[in-house]
Amino acid sequence: MNHPQSTTAPVQIANKLSFFERYLTLWVFLCIVAGIVLGRLFPGVAVTLDAMSIYQVSIPIAICLFFMMYPIMVKIDFTQATNALRAPKPVILTLVVNWLIKPFTMVAFSQFFLGWLFRPLIAGTEVIRGSEVSLANSYIAGTILLGIAPCTAMVLMWGYLSYGNQGHTLVMVAVNSLTMLFLYAPLGRWLLAANDLVVPWQTIVLSVLIYVGLPLAAGMYSRYWIFKHKGREWFDREFLKYLSPVATAALLITLILLFAFKGELIVNNPLHILLIAVPLFIQTNFIFLISYAAALKLKMTYEDSAPAALIGASNHFEVAIATAVMLFGLNSGAALATVVGVLIEVPVMLMLVELCKRTAFWFPRDPEKASLRDPRCVSSFH
Repeated sequence: MNHPQSTTAPVQIANKLSFFERYLTLWVFLCIVAGIVLGRLFPGVAVTLDAMSIYQVSIPIAICLFFMMYPIMVKIDFTQATNALRAPKPVILTLVVNWLIKPFTMVAFSQFFLGWLFRPLIAGTEVIRGSEVSLANSYIAGTILLGIAPCTAMVLMWGYLSYGNQGHTLVMVAVNSLTMLFLYAPLGRWLLAANDLVVPWQTIVLSVLIYVGLPLAAGMYSRYWIFKHKGREWFDREFLKYLSPVATAALLITLILLFAFKGELIVNNPLHILLIAVPLFIQTNFIFLISYAAALKLKMTYEDSAPAALIGASNHFEVAIATAVMLFGLNSGAALATVVGVLIEVPVMLMLVELCKRTAFWFPRDPEKASLRDPRCVSSFH
């Protein structure tokens, strides 16, 4: 049974984030334009940014990415992970799909399209850590980093829009975030090495610790401190209200910088954006269908099946962008590929949310788990 407190907070969070996340694709397009213009008008920005770095990690970008990740982590109620023991099917399904299936299908689709079918259209090379790498392989690396990063925060919105069980969505978010902390680095290193992109173990571990571990620790501690001294109501109504614009600004600034350094490539090869989007689009839909069909076979309720399928289909692009920037550089093809993931994520996920709502009658229903915020959440499914 979900307590009122556990279902109210996610809905409030979704409402507060909905304006930005509903129009995320528009903001990304605007960032593309702004980034390209910035790169053309102020080419010296690259030199200045490179000078502000430690061990090839840009300090300005690191700051932006931290503030992009921290608001995600501070919203997660990790204490609800214990609820998964009472109803483990959705969590087990997401873990199997996210870590045993999704990374390898992403590699397969990327290798087929970017490494073989589209390779003649992706000419050129770039230098990564002193080694010359084909642009196609760099794009593949970016898609791999996306494929091994399951969605966390944004799945709260997908679950909200699909009338899913918000309490269980939080459980899946918590479990996947903790799992990513331990599996992202070794799995990423192995898959990148298997695709001729050898990355030092220390580098990818450091990237995960900085961009997942540090915001996670800061988020958990500050959440505990605020709840203790200010209360949950102040956290939901005041703290998150001021925090969300910070996360938005950090993401947009990061994207502008990314496109500022990739502006020339985009202008000269606009087709590359479309080519990268093809395997990402197919992967998203394929993983959703696998998860949705498995949930149907397992006789899970719709309220659990929808978020379980959506969390596997979507990607944690913030972590992917951060890791790509740290491993391969701000102006790498891998970083560009992760940004393309942002570009297609919102419209595709909204399409899948609509598919969930239209096929809800396939599944058993649990009215106690359904959101009551909209009268259509019951009538529209019958």
